[in-house]
Amino acid sequence: MTAVAGTMRSRRWTSLLARWETVLVAALLGLVLLGTSLSPFFLTPGNFSNLVAALMEVAIMAMPMTLIVVAGEIDLSVESMAGLSSAVLGYLWAEGVPLQVGIPLVLALGAAGGLLNGLIVARGGLPSLVVTLGTLALFRGMALIVLGPRGVSDFPPAFTQLGFGKVPGTLIPWPFVVFLLIAAVLGIVLHRTWIGRQIFAIGKNAGTARLSGVQVTRIRVSLFVLSGVVAALAGIILTSRLSSARADAAQGMTLTVVTVVLLGGANIFGGSGTIPGVVLAVLAVAVMQNALRLASVTVEVQSIALGLLLILSVVIPNFAHQAKSAVDRIRRGRPPPVGPVAIGEARPE
Repeated sequence: MTAVAGTMRSRRWTSLLARWETVLVAALLGLVLLGTSLSPFFLTPGNFSNLVAALMEVAIMAMPMTLIVVAGEIDLSVESMAGLSSAVLGYLWAEGVPLQVGIPLVLALGAAGGLLNGLIVARGGLPSLVVTLGTLALFRGMALIVLGPRGVSDFPPAFTQLGFGKVPGTLIPWPFVVFLLIAAVLGIVLHRTWIGRQIFAIGKNAGTARLSGVQVTRIRVSLFVLSGVVAALAGIILTSRLSSARADAAQGMTLTVVTVVLLGGANIFGGSGTIPGVVLAVLAVAVMQNALRLASVTVEVQSIALGLLLILSVVIPNFAHQAKSAVDRIRRGRPPPVGPVAIGEARPE
C-alpha cells in the first residue's frame, strides 16, 4: 500500500514538473535574477509599476487571443483595431462628444470589427490568418482616414488617470487590475464551463465537434467579436496611458501578443492552451523587456530577443510532443516512426 501511495505521489510530482506552466515559473525566476544582476533599480517598487504598465495593452489583448488560438484560429488585426479605436475616440472627443458616449461607441466599433472577421472566417470558410492580415491593413487605413497624422491630447485628467493611475495606497496600475479581471473571467470560461470544453473540441477537430452538436460557427464568430471588443478596450487604455490619441497607436503589438500566447503554452494548431500559462508568459516577457531596457540594450536587440522567444515557444513544445509520441510508441512495443510520418504525427490533429 505504501509503495502504491509513493508511486502515485511520484507520478503527481512528475506531472507537475512536466507542465509547461512549471517551466514558465522557472524561466520567470531566472529572468528576475537576470534583471537583478543587470541593474540595481530592477527590484525597486517604482520599477515594478513601470514593468507592469508597459505591457498591459498587450496582456489584455492576449486573453481573448488565447481562446481564438485554442479554437484553431488567429487574429492578427488586434493592433490595428486598438489603433482605430484610439483614433475614433480622439476624433469624437475633438468634435465635442463626451467620453461617456465616445467610449461605448468605440467598444461597439470593436465588436463590429470582430464580427466582420468572424463572419468572413466562420461563414465564408476562409483562413483566419489571411482574413485578419487583410483587416490588419484595413483597420489601420481607416484610422489614418479618421484622424490623419494629427494627434489629440487634451483629454480630461479623470480619463488619463485610468491609464497611468494606481490603485489608492498601492503601486498597482489600474490597467493591471483590468487585465487580472479579464484573465479571471476568461480563465473560468475556458477551463470551468461547457463553452471552454467546446472551444477545445473545435481546436482539436472542428468537424467532429460539429457532428457532436457544437455550434462551431457561432462560437468562432463570438470569439472574434470578443477579440475586437477587448482590442478596442486596449486602445482606450493605451490612449489614456499616453494621454494622446493617434492613428498609429499600438503599432507592432500583434507580434508581442502572439508571442505571449504561444509562449504561454497555446498550440498554434489549436486544441490546447491555458490562461494561467499566458499570464505567466506576459509576466516573463514584461520582465525580460524591462531588464533589457534597464541595461540600455538597444531596441533592435530587444526585437531580436522577442523574435527568438516566439520561435522557441513553437519549437520547444513541438519537440516535446515528438518525444512524448516516441516514448508512448516504445511503451506500446512499437518503434517510433521515421521520416515524413514522424513529422506528420508531431502535429496535433
